[in-house]
Amino acid sequence: MNRQLHEMLFREFVKYALTALTNHLHSISMKIEIASHQLASLGNPIRLKLYRALVRAGRDGLPCGVLQEKLDIAASTLSHHIKHLMEAGLIRQERQGTTLFCQANYPAMHALVGYLVEACCADQRCKP
Repeated sequence: MNRQLHEMLFREFVKYALTALTNHLHSISMKIEIASHQLASLGNPIRLKLYRALVRAGRDGLPCGVLQEKLDIAASTLSHHIKHLMEAGLIRQERQGTTLFCQANYPAMHALVGYLVEACCADQRCKP
């Protein structure tokens, strides 16, 4: 292989490697941003209670009226907290007839928990 071709291939490889590294770092940064946003949403006691009630309810979720009763809060307050959790991607809403149901977004929950523990004890061995 001649020198020019070798240098050209090397430059292309370096460019490819730098692009891959930049994309990987961007992905890590995005994971941190998403996790930070989700954890901030759960940092409010009412939202944490709301989220735990939905996680406990299972895939069918709960009607907003039931959530309002469980949490003993005004409808407008519930709506405010639901909005925050939806923006964080932790819950979703579904209308069934005239009833509005809230459901935990289990894939998002698993992704957040996975993100938090993915590097567990990476710098030392875990002890039982």
